[in-house]
Amino acid sequence: MQKKTLVLGASDNPSRYSYLAINKLRQYGHPVVAVGRKETIVADVPVTKTLIPVTGIHTVTLYMNPTHQKEFYNYILSLLPKRIIFNPGTENEELERLAAEKGIETLEACTLVMLGTSQY
Repeated sequence: MQKKTLVLGASDNPSRYSYLAINKLRQYGHPVVAVGRKETIVADVPVTKTLIPVTGIHTVTLYMNPTHQKEFYNYILSLLPKRIIFNPGTENEELERLAAEKGIETLEACTLVMLGTSQY
């Protein structure tokens, strides 16, 4: 099943996990929306700096530390994703609580591992 995914904290640096995640998500056929610090393209996915309105997001996968997440709370929660994945280093109790209040599942996990082990 394809799961439309927002990668928040996307980078075009091949050594960054967000870059690897975008490529792996596309390899597995998942539609990807990506937001990062600069306009670029990763795989076939445009990365935007703008918080674009988007519908049908199943998963938000985070690649930014908690101090930078706060400005994105309203955006993330407004998308009403089924789940938010807090990749290592992005764990955030406040955002997890806010998501739970909206019925959004949260996972402290690694998107790359989940994809590689068919748990995505």
